[in-house]
Amino acid sequence: MFTDPIADYLTRIRNANTAGRKVVDIPASNLKKEMTKILYDQGYILSYKFEETSNHQGNIKIALKYDNLTKEPVIKKLQRISSPGLRKYASAGNYPRILNGLGVSIVSTSKGVMTGKQAESKHIGGELLCYVY
Repeated sequence: MFTDPIADYLTRIRNANTAGRKVVDIPASNLKKEMTKILYDQGYILSYKFEETSNHQGNIKIALKYDNLTKEPVIKKLQRISSPGLRKYASAGNYPRILNGLGVSIVSTSKGVMTGKQAESKHIGGELLCYVY
């Protein structure tokens, strides 16, 4: 059986947001760690911590962020773009604007995982992993 670890990562965050959880645990990988750092840098999550486990895979603890007044989650939508069955790529000058510039696209490039804006400024094409807004 083939699974999509990035889709699992996004679904765990989405489900925890819907349930109103403060913290979500996700099995770690290098790609997921980089995506977590981007979500933190862009202000979508409160904090994160990488933990080691007995099976040496590790764990990511993510503290989700909610609005102080309305108690609504900061992350409105997490959308997986490229999937194992259908990869989606964007060239250096062709990155989509997410929610008229308010959202973020996460891209896997030859120089590492970064936002679409960073990849566009460095003139690098890559695989569109997901949209966050």
